[in-house]
Parts: sequence; structure tokens; C-alpha cells
Amino acid sequence: MRSVIQRVKRASVTVKGEKVGSIGPGLLVLLAVGQEDGTEDITWMVDKIVGLRVFEDQEEKMNQSLLDVNGEILVVSQFTLYGDCRKGKRPSFSAAAPPDQAKALFDQSVDRIRSYGLKVETGVFQAVMDVELVNDGPVTILLDSKKKF
Repeated sequence: MRSVIQRVKRASVTVKGEKVGSIGPGLLVLLAVGQEDGTEDITWMVDKIVGLRVFEDQEEKMNQSLLDVNGEILVVSQFTLYGDCRKGKRPSFSAAAPPDQAKALFDQSVDRIRSYGLKVETGVFQAVMDVELVNDGPVTILLDSKKKF
């Protein structure tokens, strides 16, 4: 699994002009599922995301997690994180999971995040979405469950 995590003051996702999810302070997570991903990737990714200490404490050091600050989380599926541009200029998405597998693992990831008691909003799987955010910091983190970066 791959993700781009952004600390936000607020974020929302709209599909066909209708807002389908929005959060206040917390994390926007763009999440992609790879062909070889499974339950262990979900566990690693979700636990890493909710535990990331990217929120400031009283000394203005990034030392608190989403759980510590009772933040909110918006999770948006984004298969293009598996775009491979090493050859040519058109990305190849062959490493991304097929839609049925990706949706199942995406949904399981969202369920695991919810199990922490956090407010979780999502986009619509396979929809064309408009994502708006006010990045806080900016703080942006890249994660890969296979630890490729």
C-alpha cells in the first residue's frame, strides 16, 4: 500500500458537485492498494498513519499523533500513486491492484481506522473526485508498506 498523508486545517471531497466528505483539523490520506497487498499491509499502514507524530505539542515540536489531538481523517482512494513513470512519459499503473481487490482492501483500511474511534470520512471509490484542502504547515508524508521509500 502507498499513501500520501497531509496534515490539514480542513479538507473535503466532492463528486459531481456534491460534497461527500469533509473534515476539520486532522489528516488527508490519499491511499493506493498494490497488487501484492494484503491484511498485513493494512495493519502496518493504518497503525503507522494513526500513530504518526506530526501534530505539534505545547513546545511546537511535532510530537503528537492524530489520536493525541483527537483529529479527523479523510481517506481518498488514489490508484495513481502506483503510477510508474520510469519508462517514457505515460505512467503505467500495472502495479496497482485491480478494482475489486483494491476496493475490498481500501474498505478494510477505513474500517480499521474507524476502530480507533476517530471521525473518518471518505471519497467515493473509482469516482472522479475534487479534493480540496488547506495544508497545515505544510506537512506531507509518504508511506509505502513495502518500505520502498
